[in-house]
Amino acid sequence: MDMIHIRAVSPPDLTGEVVGLLSADPCVLNLIVQRDAARRPDGDAIACDVLTGAANDVLYRLRAVHLDRRGSLVIEPVDMAFSGAATEGGQRELGPMSRAPVWEQVEARIRSGGRYPPSFYLYLVIAGLIGSVGIVTNSQILIVGAMVVGPEYGAIVSVALGIDRRHRSMVTSGLAALGAGFLLTMVVTFLFALLIRGFGLESPAFDRGLRPVSNLINTPNFFSVAVATLAGIVGIVSLTEARTGALLGVFISVTTIPAAADVAVSTAFSGWSDVRGSAIQLVVNILVLIAVGAATLKAQRAVWRRVRMRRDRGRRITEEV
Repeated sequence: MDMIHIRAVSPPDLTGEVVGLLSADPCVLNLIVQRDAARRPDGDAIACDVLTGAANDVLYRLRAVHLDRRGSLVIEPVDMAFSGAATEGGQRELGPMSRAPVWEQVEARIRSGGRYPPSFYLYLVIAGLIGSVGIVTNSQILIVGAMVVGPEYGAIVSVALGIDRRHRSMVTSGLAALGAGFLLTMVVTFLFALLIRGFGLESPAFDRGLRPVSNLINTPNFFSVAVATLAGIVGIVSLTEARTGALLGVFISVTTIPAAADVAVSTAFSGWSDVRGSAIQLVVNILVLIAVGAATLKAQRAVWRRVRMRRDRGRRITEEV
């Protein structure tokens, strides 16, 4: 049984209205009210569990009475619950909506990846350096490792959410972080690649022009767009459903860090056609992931709105009969 736990602090004059709307909903369970029990902010402590499929409606109503502004709202996942008959009415009420995602949680997961502390740039640079070693040694394993280390997908999805929610600051901050991060990564990786070239540390095959890993990265084509599109869809769906395993596959599928590393390495080794191809690969992957991410978010919201409308229509017909 999927549910979330809500902890709230309500001003005394608002508590009656909040408790009324919670107690009237059959999908709200284990409602507890403690008068004057909360501090910072001061007020009444309210706690309850909500079936996941009804969480969007419940949270919307709580925010409509400004509980989040006048008091506080905390949402927590529930890993396991045994409620027996208490949930039967709520499950019947929800119908197909029982599997609906909690959009507040989805957006919170995306926003957590849209923060750009110094470690964001550090991970990006380290991933680029690992990728450069993979390129000059023709090691696909190191390229995969660089993909996993790179944190850029969080920023990409944050930009997509900003477009979906029309949140300009989220879009601009995400694009700025991506631009500055990849520029820093390419500069540091370029210097590292110059060091490799100066001391002749590249593999003999790479030195002779046998560069299968680099050629795979710097050759954008239809398949590059197709993989980026599919990865963008899977990435958003996995964030919606909190499936971290699928998200790891997205990291490994996206050619962003390897492309940035190849731009730097090819520049250091004077491979100008490779620089151009890798730069195109990088830009195409980022733009496709952002566009597909925003479109997938909109599509999912539209699908669940349609499911809800069908459920409500069926309920009205049943009541009329």
